[in-house]
Amino acid sequence: MDRPTLRALPLMLLAMALIPAGDTAGKWLTGDLAAAPVFVAWSRFALGALIAAPFVVSAVEPRLFADWRIWLRALMLVGGITSILTALSTEPIANVFGAFFVGPIISWLLSVWLLREPFSVLRFGLICLGFVGVILVVKPGFGMTPGIGFAVLAGLFYGAYLVMSRWMAGVARPRALLFSQLAIGGLVLAIPGIRAMPEITASIGALTLASAAFSMLGNFLLIIAYRMAEASRMAPFVYTQLIWATLFGLLVFGAMPDRIALLGLGLLLASGLASLVVRRG
Repeated sequence: MDRPTLRALPLMLLAMALIPAGDTAGKWLTGDLAAAPVFVAWSRFALGALIAAPFVVSAVEPRLFADWRIWLRALMLVGGITSILTALSTEPIANVFGAFFVGPIISWLLSVWLLREPFSVLRFGLICLGFVGVILVVKPGFGMTPGIGFAVLAGLFYGAYLVMSRWMAGVARPRALLFSQLAIGGLVLAIPGIRAMPEITASIGALTLASAAFSMLGNFLLIIAYRMAEASRMAPFVYTQLIWATLFGLLVFGAMPDRIALLGLGLLLASGLASLVVRRG
């Protein structure tokens, strides 16, 4: 494995744990506490921007917001987060992440096509192996219920967002890119998010803050990782989100994976670990 990928890997793996942690808090909000998904999505962006502002304001230049690519990239993330929170309000977290994992396939294909990153037969095989693991965890027959449909849509948005993060890695500092997506997301979702705001209790307040903080930090680390290494090399590790989602589902919601699901998790781990030794193809 090349040096850029080796340096980016710890950040990528930590990001892939933090993002499902934020989504677990989001599922708790939209499920047990009946908060509207659009409120949770808006609060995630708005609070994330407020938390990040003191640390990033010096790196943000106003001209950055004149770049249409900044807005398109942020809108991909807005679509992804809103869609996955909508899916989590009605579907088990492992099923949602399973459908969501069309994202790495889209990310890899777009990276090869649009960014001219090298095509590797071995890496393609590893992504396919990871996807087989996803199917084993989710089980056949997604059923295309509205919730699963939103999860697939979230994966499509997220795959495009990952590629754009790599494409725009040199446009601005990671801190500026983070703040731009948070600020734009908070602005775009402000009206529907505020209208859907529930009565803020201690539980809703704490989970809303946790959802925003975990998501913000995870996406910040993701931006740094994609600045350091090729998107196609990072794609297999995105699957580790499903491992964390399953673990959080067990600890928080009592959802115990069965043997077939555990086999799927094993394939996901094999896919990620094997990518450590695959050389550039």
